[in-house]
Amino acid sequence: MSTLKTQPSDPPAPDADTPQIVARKTVSPTEFWSARTDQLVIDVRSPKEFANGHIPGAVNIPLFSNDERAEVGTLYQKSGHDPAVLRGLEIVGPKMADFARTVADENRKHGFRDKNVAVHCWRGGMRSQSFAWLLETTGWTVSVVDGGYKAFRRMAHATIEKTHRLIVLSGLTGAGKTVHLQRLRDAGEQVVDLEGLANHRGSAFGGVGQGAQPQTEQFENDLFTELEKCDPNRMIWVEDEGKQVGTVVVPHLFHQQVRNAPAIFLDVPQQVRVDHLMDEYGSLDPAELIESLNKIRKRFGPQHATAAIQEVESGNVRAAIEMTLAYYDRTYLHCVQKMPRQKVAELKTDGIAEPSAVAESIRLASQLVG
Repeated sequence: MSTLKTQPSDPPAPDADTPQIVARKTVSPTEFWSARTDQLVIDVRSPKEFANGHIPGAVNIPLFSNDERAEVGTLYQKSGHDPAVLRGLEIVGPKMADFARTVADENRKHGFRDKNVAVHCWRGGMRSQSFAWLLETTGWTVSVVDGGYKAFRRMAHATIEKTHRLIVLSGLTGAGKTVHLQRLRDAGEQVVDLEGLANHRGSAFGGVGQGAQPQTEQFENDLFTELEKCDPNRMIWVEDEGKQVGTVVVPHLFHQQVRNAPAIFLDVPQQVRVDHLMDEYGSLDPAELIESLNKIRKRFGPQHATAAIQEVESGNVRAAIEMTLAYYDRTYLHCVQKMPRQKVAELKTDGIAEPSAVAESIRLASQLVG
């Protein structure tokens, strides 16, 4: 339940010469999350902190730059609270007008009309309280997230670690699992696209042409957002993934659920899979394909990697894909033998995400999950 608090650091009661100070509201992470779409969410942590992970939808208006935060933190460690606070005030003072203008601009940009915002820092301490006071002096109604970003992370982890009614879409590389998931979503099924959240398509070539991946922390935040949207009484489709998707690490307890959940195995002919991979990767930059092959050189086998690279260099990407596919098929079958699933239904299909196969996968899933 939200509480209305007047902070001890607030200025005296207003008179004719001072602006109206609005009483500050502190909200729990759960309350904040339910109301987040109705107000601008401001993260006042440093740009580096924000880049590592942030609340989805939040806007970063940092009280301190990365260097300034390091300076104040070092001063706090060496000289104590008061010198650090004074240095912080020296840094923030010249920025105050710009902060107020930026908040107004962001509020307008995001389509909000009311002067009503939520503010947070790491723990809900001095950075967010100071920023809130600044906004209150210019007439904004401010909610400070109790416990800050750290409390949000606890809430996110608690949701991720719940038991979910998962159904896994499995299959050899190139079977079109991502497209199949998209068709399932179009059919009204609940889908959490782990590769989409990780910005990586899996396998050696999965990161080619995709751009930068999020940090694992941000992946977890986005995964929480997707899971929180789902009806817990209905099944949730996910793709069969390893412990990592590219550089992103899947949360351990959630990955265990994926490994133990019932699965639908898409059995797609090899040449269909090669055709599909050619559609995805055939026109990509050869230099990036070669770089990706070099990353798996040790596991692939140096001689096989060299041969595949030579095929790419000669313009025969299809041959390189066929060689790489043989490697991934062996790897997958080894994993299946090592960690067999208790419930698996095989679905044979001669194409990629054919309507009949999508419908049949839904029918099979309902039998497996119940």
